[in-house]
Amino acid sequence: MSLFDTRVPAVLLRTDRNPFHHGTLGAVRSLGRAGVDVHVVADCAQSPVRASRYVSRLHTPPPPGASPADIAVVLRRVAARIARPAVLIPMDDACAVAVGRMRAELAPAYLLPDLPIALPERVADKAELADVCASLDVPHPETLVPDGPAEAARAAWRLGLPVVAKWSRPWLVPPGGGLRSTVLVRSAREAGELYRRAEEAGSRLLLQEFLPPGPDRDWFFHGYADRTGAVRAGGPGRKTRARPRGAGLTAVGRWTPNPQVQALAERITGELGYRGILDLDFRRCGTTGRYHLLDFNPRPGAQFRLFTDTAGLDVVRALHLDLTHRTLPDGAPQPGRAFVVENYAPLSALRPAPGGRELAWHAPDDRAPGRALWNLWGRHVTARLLDRLRRSKAGRPRTWAPARARVVRQATSPGRSGRPDDDRAGSR
Repeated sequence: MSLFDTRVPAVLLRTDRNPFHHGTLGAVRSLGRAGVDVHVVADCAQSPVRASRYVSRLHTPPPPGASPADIAVVLRRVAARIARPAVLIPMDDACAVAVGRMRAELAPAYLLPDLPIALPERVADKAELADVCASLDVPHPETLVPDGPAEAARAAWRLGLPVVAKWSRPWLVPPGGGLRSTVLVRSAREAGELYRRAEEAGSRLLLQEFLPPGPDRDWFFHGYADRTGAVRAGGPGRKTRARPRGAGLTAVGRWTPNPQVQALAERITGELGYRGILDLDFRRCGTTGRYHLLDFNPRPGAQFRLFTDTAGLDVVRALHLDLTHRTLPDGAPQPGRAFVVENYAPLSALRPAPGGRELAWHAPDDRAPGRALWNLWGRHVTARLLDRLRRSKAGRPRTWAPARARVVRQATSPGRSGRPDDDRAGSR
């Protein structure tokens, strides 16, 4: 008899149009292998995800930037087609925020964790997260919110260059405009120029103290907080390669026991009353040794499959089991296990992995997405190179925005850390 209630399908929701969102494929495979019907509400037209044998049905998603009400309309349409309650799993921050707001309207068609309506939005917003950390006495890089280009330049000097620049709501950053959700700013002038694009970015600009990278400093924690608040599945991992270098996603990660990160993640989750899947990013300060919370993502992280225990439990399986009132199996952790995103770290995918390894795209029981990846990735890289060449010839236009938002000191740092000694990964 299956551990899972296979009568209850899963619906994966994503408005982000990134065709190489390997976390979506991980969720499709994880639940599909358990015998659960998996419906994907995402743009997969040019994605290897559509080739997976475990996709039960693809549905047209809401457009990027859709309002929570518009997302709810699409989800109600999908629910009518499925015609039975389903477990809903937002796969990006925009959808997590929308589902949090519309939770009452989506029930009972969808099964969702019981958490405060505004909490996903509060932790996903980078400015709000600084306040959350201050209220919980959790280390967080000193963060300033400038109210104009000149103030942005002064804030950069005050924090000490280089500084990390973030848009408070990165899911609002439009694709194709040359803006990134997080960048490392190396001059006061650059900070001022970036502020002038705030209207284009759709949210406030934050300038944040840069915690220098180094060996054993970049960590993440994935978990699932069940109905009782206990954190199940997941664990702490170490980011060993990032893409892009300086402030990027995990290209290579390893499951590494870390009692401090584990305890800090569980304390944050417990004090917030959070329920559901979470993905936290930490940076250890080289001077103080304290772990600073950089990001709280209220949804599965792209590398969540790294944390698959000996019972086959991961965070999306834990969610489905818990919401269908099934018992979660007690498996043993598998420290040393690695996760590699092949298109970002191809050589790492070929090296020996004595502790075990999961690849983002290639799988023996689901070969089609891996085969589709390289053709699509080659076209993607070529298009990016051509676009960069055109931009370098024409010059990038700038969008000017009026000053807004006062400067506030949202969190204090226990100490300065000096200048960067490595460029492998940066504060995110």
